[in-house]
Amino acid sequence: MTNGDDAHAPGAGNYAEVNGLNMYYEIHGSGEPLILLHGGVGAIEMFGEVLPMLAEGRRVVAADLQAHGRTADIDRPLSYEMMAEDVAALIGHLGLGKADVMGYSLGGGVALQTAIRHPGVVRKLVLVSTPFKRDGWYPEILAGMGQLGPEAAEPMKQTPMYRLYAAVAPRPEDWPVLLTKLGRLLEQDYDWSEGVSAIEAPTMILVGDADSVRTAHAVEFFELFGGGKADAGWDGSERPNARLAILPATTHYDIFSSPALASAVTPFLDAPMPVGE
Repeated sequence: MTNGDDAHAPGAGNYAEVNGLNMYYEIHGSGEPLILLHGGVGAIEMFGEVLPMLAEGRRVVAADLQAHGRTADIDRPLSYEMMAEDVAALIGHLGLGKADVMGYSLGGGVALQTAIRHPGVVRKLVLVSTPFKRDGWYPEILAGMGQLGPEAAEPMKQTPMYRLYAAVAPRPEDWPVLLTKLGRLLEQDYDWSEGVSAIEAPTMILVGDADSVRTAHAVEFFELFGGGKADAGWDGSERPNARLAILPATTHYDIFSSPALASAVTPFLDAPMPVGE
């Protein structure tokens, strides 16, 4: 297996053996490392122009999660916790020590679990369109998640998500397997508020103003980090160790490729770490 030091060319692809998974990743840019995690039924490519914008000032390590993109599935269920173990192992494989971790939707859940389970490897955390408990999604979104399974495989072959999957997956015939495993994951109830409250890494929460994640839930999420409790003071000294951004005219289906996302996230990633961190 090659490591990150061999792959500074833009888009250079590598595989890392982590937890029995042959995990695909690409390295873009140089500087402070940022792990970038895509959403469900997606791949690295879904970030579009956001990825190169983020890579202008840092070393972006974009990875394909289990059964997604160029990372073949293995004999285990899809779970946020195990995928978080994969991300932590990738950070170790690359010898990064600590890295910023940014994830969208499914990838945001993985990023969040990485920070909960492995706080020592996460410097800053960016969560895009990510709830901390299942009812953070609108009811109609939860109903749609309940329809995900093998019976959805054929109809979803008409979508851009399938076209991307078929173009890059090691075994395109595993499409029904991915939808089945993803459906089982998304039907499980969860509430990670206790773990969230213990996170010390500076965290940024972003949603679109027309997202699939409820706007009120994003505010509740921010409050778990101490945000939205009081005025920050004239000098900002009482500002929480977290940020909240609601991007205007943005949905769950375009936030991950919106230049506004990169513009919002970059100042947070560039800001100095809090004293003592």
